[in-house]
Amino acid sequence: MTGADVTMLSLLLPLALGLLMFGLGLSLTPADFARAARQPREVLIALGCQLVLLPALCFALVLATGLQNAGEAGPYLAAGMMLIAACPGGASASLFSHLFRGDVAFNVTVLAINSVISVFTFPLIANLSFAYFLADDTSIGLQPLDTLQVFVIALVPIAFGMLVRSRAPQFSARLDRPMRVASIVILLVVFVGALIVQSRDILPYLGSIAIIAIVFCIVNLSVGYFVPRLLRVSRARSIAITMELGIHTETLAITVAISVLNEPLLAVPAAAYTVLKFFVIPIFGWAITRKRDDLAVPAAAVAASGQDALPSSDSER
Repeated sequence: MTGADVTMLSLLLPLALGLLMFGLGLSLTPADFARAARQPREVLIALGCQLVLLPALCFALVLATGLQNAGEAGPYLAAGMMLIAACPGGASASLFSHLFRGDVAFNVTVLAINSVISVFTFPLIANLSFAYFLADDTSIGLQPLDTLQVFVIALVPIAFGMLVRSRAPQFSARLDRPMRVASIVILLVVFVGALIVQSRDILPYLGSIAIIAIVFCIVNLSVGYFVPRLLRVSRARSIAITMELGIHTETLAITVAISVLNEPLLAVPAAAYTVLKFFVIPIFGWAITRKRDDLAVPAAAVAASGQDALPSSDSER
C-alpha cells in the first residue's frame, strides 16, 4: 500500500459520503422536519431507539462476546462496532420500508432529524468508545477540528441539497434517480477500493467480525420493530423504524476511521456490516410481514392517536 493509495482513498471517501448526503438533501424539504412537531411521540420513540438504546445494546454485545480482548486488534474492532451504532440511518432505509409496506414519509422525517442530531451524537459516542476501549492509544479520538470535519462532510451537503431542491424543484426531481444510482455505484467503487488499498489491514479480520455484525443487525431490526409495537406504534411506522435502525450510514464510520483517524481497523466492522445487512434485512422483513402481527394495535387506538394523519411526502418516489 503506497502513500499515494492512502491519499487517494482519504480524498475519495469524504467525496463519496458528501455525494450520498447531497442526494439525501435533494429528497428533503422543511416540511419533513415540521411533521415531527405534529407527530412527536413516534419520532421520539424512533430517535430514542436509535440514539440511546442501540449504542447501549451494541456496547453490551461487544462486552458479552469479549471482542475487545481478541488480540491486539480487539479494542479497535470493539470501538469500530460502536461507530456503527453511532451512525444515523441510511438513505436506502426508505427503499426497504417501501418494499415491506412501511410508512415511507415517516422514514424521511426520522432520517431528516436523525441526520442533523447525529452530527453531534456521533462524535460523543465515538469519543466515549475510544476512551473505554482504546485508553492506551491517546492518538485515537475526534478532536474539535475532526468533529468540524465530520460536520462539514455530513451536514453541509444535506443543506446544499435541500437548497438546490427549494430553488430548482423540477431540476431536483430529474436529478433524484440519477443521484441515487450514482451514489450506489460510487459507494461500491470506493468500498471495493478501500478493501483493496487496506486489504492487508482489513481482510484478515472480516471473518472474525462477521458473526457479531450479523447479530447486531438482527438486534437493530428487532428493537426497531418490537419496541415500537409494544409502545402501540402503528405497524407501518414500526416497519419504517425497523429499516431506519437496521440500515446505517456506514460510509460515515468508514470515512472517519480511514480518512479522519487514519486507523483502518476501526473500519472493519462497518465494512462487514455494509455487506451483511443486505442479506439479513430482506429475511427479517419477510419474516415480520408474512403473517398477521400478534402485537397489532387496535384500529380505534390508531385513529385516536392520529398516527395515520401523517401526509405523504413527495420524497416517496
